[in-house]
Amino acid sequence: MDRDDHGPGLHCLVTGATGYIGGRLVPELLAVGHRVRCLVRSPDRLRDHPWAGRAEVVRGDVTDAASVAGAMRGIDVAYYLVHALGTGSGFERTDREAARIFGEQARAAGVRRIVYLGGLTPAHVPDRQLSPHLRSRAEVGRILLDCGVPATVLRAAVIIGSGSASFEMLRHLTERLPVMVTPSWVRTRIQPVAVRDVLRTLVGSARMPRDVSRAFDIGGPDVLTYRDMMTRYAAVAGLPPRIIVPVPVLTPGLSSHWVGLVTPVPASIARPLTESLRHEVVCHEHDIARYVPDPPGGPVGFDDAVRLALQRVRDAQVTTRWSNASVPGAPSDPLPTDPDWAGGSLYTDCRELTVPASRAALWRVIEGVGGENGWYSFPLAWAVRGRLDRLVGGVGLRRGRRDAAHLRVGDSLDFWRVEEIEPGRLLRLRAEMRLPGLAWLEMYAETDGDSGASAPTRYRQRALFHPHGLLGHAYWWSVSPFHALVFGGMARNIARTAAEEHSGRTPSQESTS
Repeated sequence: MDRDDHGPGLHCLVTGATGYIGGRLVPELLAVGHRVRCLVRSPDRLRDHPWAGRAEVVRGDVTDAASVAGAMRGIDVAYYLVHALGTGSGFERTDREAARIFGEQARAAGVRRIVYLGGLTPAHVPDRQLSPHLRSRAEVGRILLDCGVPATVLRAAVIIGSGSASFEMLRHLTERLPVMVTPSWVRTRIQPVAVRDVLRTLVGSARMPRDVSRAFDIGGPDVLTYRDMMTRYAAVAGLPPRIIVPVPVLTPGLSSHWVGLVTPVPASIARPLTESLRHEVVCHEHDIARYVPDPPGGPVGFDDAVRLALQRVRDAQVTTRWSNASVPGAPSDPLPTDPDWAGGSLYTDCRELTVPASRAALWRVIEGVGGENGWYSFPLAWAVRGRLDRLVGGVGLRRGRRDAAHLRVGDSLDFWRVEEIEPGRLLRLRAEMRLPGLAWLEMYAETDGDSGASAPTRYRQRALFHPHGLLGHAYWWSVSPFHALVFGGMARNIARTAAEEHSGRTPSQESTS
């Protein structure tokens, strides 16, 4: 190592900080004394994270060489934690180009090391036989290793941690199906790894010697089939034994739709995960321990990883989730009332009610919408809309919430994304369901500022829709007859629930009035 590598802290660039691993890595790097800069497309998405004030956040995209070059200035270690999973048929090309840009700009800026988290690939299987997901991960690793900057490429299989896509898939399949007719890939051997071991290895890789530039397999101590994982999950979770019947007829495509119907993970994400399970993914070596020593007692075992993840879920302490990352193809345009809105048609549905409750009580109800709490009107209509969305490849209604009581900018919330929060006043959601246009839902808790403590509390709700083409206009007019039932009922039930909470009565939101 160079003398500076022993210093009090390195300057680290983290891409993918709005994602599952990146959002957890940043505070780990800060905790050991490193300085952190995050490169993200939407800086506001990190605004409400507990560590936001201690990290530098810059706007940019890994496919934009100029923004990557700017982000690399003064950086010692650059973490590459992004991928184009599920963005369509061209995702391998996008991954290839982004990795090339990242490597070139790291070399030009004099970065000491690149650290990349990729996928574990099976031994002796040609690239052409790998799933597109694994093939692209392997290619990105090779590009970074060949870029002229010392690189650490970490290859992991299934990551077990609260909120990971792999864990959520395992959890919901096991909990919801006591009897399962499953694809043949449940017999495939896998070496899962706990998310805390992944993070420990990522942090430790920052200080590898300069002459080390290679790929490392990382995994936990257990090698299991997916069937074993479901059986052991059930035991840890205290569930009755599961009956699992593998059949050979479920193709990866059918498997992904099956997973999409049973779990919150949409088919677009489930497909690359299930395709990656066609081949055995077991570590071929454990050389990483030479440079990042194992903790006392060794890496976390599967049962303990599940136990820790379940405890996080039950304690509502899930810091990041698989759905933190933006949904491919989801709208990211600003709200049409922003100053840079260029015009065009905009449909609105506005509701306003006086609420016999404090503003704080009303805000608690607003911030608690979605997930297990539901949407306060016509539950069947919301459920049907969610199922229709999943049938056309959307995220559906089952993503739920990261936290049962509190939201932050960037959180996924069923088929919405939190776009803005003004605590105690405004919650703005942007739709991520499949629509012929852009949609937002705003909820306000307000009082008259000059009327003192006795000022009445008002609930104001606004749904906005910007149609795309004739189909968008037709969509709005086809659903507008139901707005009084759905949006009107929602406003009335939120107001009533706030009043019941304020008066100490048990709230009820099952009514569709």
